[in-house]
Amino acid sequence: MDIKQLQQEAHQNALLKGWWDEERSIPELLILIHSEVSEALEDYRNNKMFVFFEEGGEPTGFPVELADIIIRIADLAEKMNIDLAEVIKTKMEHNKKRSYRHGGKLI
Repeated sequence: MDIKQLQQEAHQNALLKGWWDEERSIPELLILIHSEVSEALEDYRNNKMFVFFEEGGEPTGFPVELADIIIRIADLAEKMNIDLAEVIKTKMEHNKKRSYRHGGKLI
């Protein structure tokens, strides 16, 4: 699956499940992305570093939370008509030109 297809499928599923029945604000959507990052951190802290299935069959664990982050970003990008593949390529090309640990950041 390429990035554009991922965007389309993520957004279509969100539409079908009612997540876009009412317009949603960008801050709200960014908070939801952030909540997935927080869930990934919690799974990391709890050493849930693999995919496992809860009762009822729902997948969970650190890798699943990473997937949720990407799915939410793909949904938002598709809603906003952003070509993530192109923007990622542009940004990665720029990053190749940056100096080693640019900006003096320690982490």
